[in-house]
Amino acid sequence: MQTRIRAPELARAEAQTELGSVSLRDVRKLFAATRRDADPVTALAGVSLYAAPGEIVAVVGPSGCGKTTLLELVCGLIEPDEGAVECAPAALMTQRDLLLPWRSAVDNAALALRVAGVSREQARAQAAALLDGFGLDGFGHARPHELSGGMRQRVAFARTLLSGRTVLCLDEPFAALDALTRQEMQDWLAGALAVAPRTVVLVTHDVEEAIVLADRVVVLSPRPGRVVATLDVDVPRPRRRSDPRLVALRERALEELRR
Repeated sequence: MQTRIRAPELARAEAQTELGSVSLRDVRKLFAATRRDADPVTALAGVSLYAAPGEIVAVVGPSGCGKTTLLELVCGLIEPDEGAVECAPAALMTQRDLLLPWRSAVDNAALALRVAGVSREQARAQAAALLDGFGLDGFGHARPHELSGGMRQRVAFARTLLSGRTVLCLDEPFAALDALTRQEMQDWLAGALAVAPRTVVLVTHDVEEAIVLADRVVVLSPRPGRVVATLDVDVPRPRRRSDPRLVALRERALEELRR
């Protein structure tokens, strides 16, 4: 899938703020038990993670290991019970696009700007320019039900980007898509971030997705989540999934997950 993004149109969003970093140090997070006689549930235990400005860090791990909890900590939605979290302003994009069904694509993308106090006309103009650059020209007035899954995710990403936050937290953004569309969207996202860089923390169950997109891959253990491995992906972009270096890194990550 070809990514068409015009830099001048993205300059407005890019100029809102400088890129920031993400730092978690020895973070522990507990949740109250659902039964009175049960102990609290430890989601994360002593997790340390760092994402430099402009870096893409992917977090992989088995279900229930605390990956989404980690993103909520980065976004400031919850506080750690122990340790420290230091992060520039962050925006969360979930696997569900959460588009408002009664709004058009352009109005959904402009929502973050409208919440920030930007006028309707100006917000629409910025959102429309961004959607055009994302290959959605001609679909600005379409309602969510008229868009494909990949199109809806691009609208959701535009909305996240227009929030002006320096850090993007992506929680399984393509999990609901079929395999072919998911690969297309992974390639599209890589191109979008090349033109409009952000510091990204990506949570995914898909090890190949992590290897293709990230600069570093952090592997978590089963609950309570602990960092068991960190893999540097020192492969130039654009990346081919068949690249022997990526295949070897994927196997290493899978080996760590099997332990």
